[in-house]
Amino acid sequence: MPRLSEVIAALENLWPAERAESWDAVGTVVGDPDQEVSRVLFAVDPVQETVDEAVGLGADLLVTHHPLYLRGTTTVAASTFKGRVVHTLIKNDIALHVAHTNADTADPGVSDALAGALDLRVVRPLVPDAGDPEGRRGLGRVCELDHPLTVREFAARAAERLPATAQGIRVAGDPEATVRTVAVSGGSGDSLFAHVRAAGVDAFLTADLRHHPASEFLADRAHSPLALLDAAHWATEWPWCELGAAQLDEISDRNGWDLRVHVSKTVTDPWTAHAASTPTSDAMGAPN
Repeated sequence: MPRLSEVIAALENLWPAERAESWDAVGTVVGDPDQEVSRVLFAVDPVQETVDEAVGLGADLLVTHHPLYLRGTTTVAASTFKGRVVHTLIKNDIALHVAHTNADTADPGVSDALAGALDLRVVRPLVPDAGDPEGRRGLGRVCELDHPLTVREFAARAAERLPATAQGIRVAGDPEATVRTVAVSGGSGDSLFAHVRAAGVDAFLTADLRHHPASEFLADRAHSPLALLDAAHWATEWPWCELGAAQLDEISDRNGWDLRVHVSKTVTDPWTAHAASTPTSDAMGAPN
């Protein structure tokens, strides 16, 4: 069995920490470099539910996309929920490693996994990494559909192919417009609107779209007559767990490590229910 330090070196080769944003907190959070690793669990969130899953699985390493401590802390007391996560990991000899924005921009990365889940052909990064001479790394992806769909049909495909959440897929724009090209970005994506407009795509699928940025973007119809598809943050990033697990599986086979690599199917999206609005006969729609 490999030591944790060997597995972490392989993960760092896939997602180098130096490629993370300056504000990010990536890398190994908990773990003894000399401990042996035989079972690994990939998940989006380092929350108690996925840590408990790792314990039940007998995992030695939990790899997550989201950081545990993004803004730092002064305590790991078990009286706090993040401290309880740390205590559970250490008591059960489970290491925690985080790949966040360094996995977003990787080749392949989070948005490649999202595109793959939607059966899209990746053409290029939406925001290329200036440090990549091959032009393959970067934020988001510009993609092509295998055949044209309406916005409504593409939204239905996304709802079917992405993990189910209470939110589902929200759509802004003409449901009957034709979609041939799509920009995708796993996680929060409304900071990329200028790049989406410049890409000249028919639709943009991402998560966490806010009212004002989306409204202002759609109002500029002269420059961006395209549709917005807003999925749950967790759902757009979960496909990366399968991608990362497959990559580590391949490394394990190559090195003769015989790792058992798993992907958590625990839904850690914070929203748990959805109530559809009741149709109204009032032309204005809003209550008096």
